[in-house]
Amino acid sequence: MNAPDPRRIVDLSHPIRAGLVTYPGLPAPVIAPHLTRADSRAHYEEGTEFAMDLITLIGNTGTYLDSPYHRFADGPDLAGLDLASLVDLPAEVIDARGLGTRGVPAAAFEGRQLRGAAVLILTGWDQHFGTPGYGVDAPFLAPDGVAYLIEQGAALVGIDSLNIDEVVPGGPRPAHTGLLAAGIHVVEHLTRLGELPRSGARFTAAPPAIEGFGTFPVRAFATVARA
Repeated sequence: MNAPDPRRIVDLSHPIRAGLVTYPGLPAPVIAPHLTRADSRAHYEEGTEFAMDLITLIGNTGTYLDSPYHRFADGPDLAGLDLASLVDLPAEVIDARGLGTRGVPAAAFEGRQLRGAAVLILTGWDQHFGTPGYGVDAPFLAPDGVAYLIEQGAALVGIDSLNIDEVVPGGPRPAHTGLLAAGIHVVEHLTRLGELPRSGARFTAAPPAIEGFGTFPVRAFATVARA
């Protein structure tokens, strides 16, 4: 008999499907067959068939990671990221629900062990994902929070909301600018953060190694020790 797995794995990603609207105004993914199972039968022995499909999507689809290249032309692209900075990071979950302000301030992070950690901001906004309300008055990381996370040496910052920045047409993007300039990865549109402990989980979010590309969906997940 196999020993029980001492870990519990929590999927923190939104599933991607054809027609999914992640970010209002950006195109939805299109999924279509390249080779259907029926057509594949002519290429293989009897009883053998395969499906081969095409997907067209913008990198900002579902739960995705931003590399420095997303913001800076000379920053590392997806293929240039060190896997050690994306895999099995200590996770610090910051519960920002009930703060009474959309911008999550530096005070929300004080007293936590953030150096080298994946700092995951729980806002509860993921309940609106895939609805028109998701893009209206969404929570974000306040500028003083950005400065604090850089100072404290976070490895990655994630949020279960529309954007790490406040979305103002033509406005600044201090979180993307500051975090990515410091080599701190950004993961947006997380979900189920409320199922994680404040500390002690391990976080992973690794995108494909695509050259010349700055943003792509990830299968973000956390491992949690069973009680």
